[in-house]
Amino acid sequence: MQLSVVNGVFGGVTLDESLKFLSDKGVKQLELGVGGYPGTVHADAKVLIKDEKKRKELMDTFAKYGMTISALSVHGNCVHPDKAVAAKFEEDFRAACVLAGQIGIDRIVTFSGCPGSDEGAKQPSWVTCAWPPEYLDVLDYQWNQVLIPYWKEAVKFANANGVKKIALEMHPGFCVYNPETLLKLRKAVGDTIGANLDPSHLLWQGMDIIDVIYELKDAIYYFHAKDTELNMRNVRKNGVLDTKHYSDLENRSWVFRTMGYGTDNWKQIISALKVVGYDDSISIEHEDALMAPFEGLEKAIDYLKPMLIEGGGAKMWWA
Repeated sequence: MQLSVVNGVFGGVTLDESLKFLSDKGVKQLELGVGGYPGTVHADAKVLIKDEKKRKELMDTFAKYGMTISALSVHGNCVHPDKAVAAKFEEDFRAACVLAGQIGIDRIVTFSGCPGSDEGAKQPSWVTCAWPPEYLDVLDYQWNQVLIPYWKEAVKFANANGVKKIALEMHPGFCVYNPETLLKLRKAVGDTIGANLDPSHLLWQGMDIIDVIYELKDAIYYFHAKDTELNMRNVRKNGVLDTKHYSDLENRSWVFRTMGYGTDNWKQIISALKVVGYDDSISIEHEDALMAPFEGLEKAIDYLKPMLIEGGGAKMWWA
């Protein structure tokens, strides 16, 4: 296993400064946002695919610090009902795939996306219940007329550019938000589709991360290390579906936390990943509103680093 960091936390400093900080902390990988929601603060796929010199400069900067790119992230909604919005996300996604092939990265991290409720919709529509019955009609439209056809074509394009793994972050608000929906899309589209397992989005929905790991097994293509704290006083009053702003820390039912400030079974989570065969990047995503970016990141690195199982399994001399 290798520790990585999502580059968004370094939005205020250069790539060179970011990599030096991580290298000094003993971290050897960075998850690089190249478009979509992650932005282009350190790399813009649309620019880089047209400029070999800039690509070399990018890779030379990583080499300077003995660092590698764990994945290219280009989270977006390529099936957004607003065609102009969808087209922008699609342009970023395709550019990320091309860039991946050019620099030898075979993994993209993104969202499944969420269409509207019907062909005339203006905004995405995330269905959370099965009744009234028109919600089932919405789901049928979204999955069978939009989502599955889109990802079949997207996978072909990604594969043609050397991308072998598309790690979809299971995120509420999008059609793929739990293991069941991830595996549904994977079955329909093929095993280029896998999971970016980010526990923070699953914990507040009530999932047990160990059970999730054993359910997904070899469909886990990437892992985001981010924690969530549930405020049970508010959960007991209002449940877990919460639309209040993330800054409303006192009244929200849950908030994102840095590692170790939410769930306390990270050693078991790391071990379960190893058991099912995931021996790859553990990418810290710091989004804790109670801590300044570098404080939260340093705490997360110091917390997680000793937990990672970096070597192979034992030879079991005792057996």
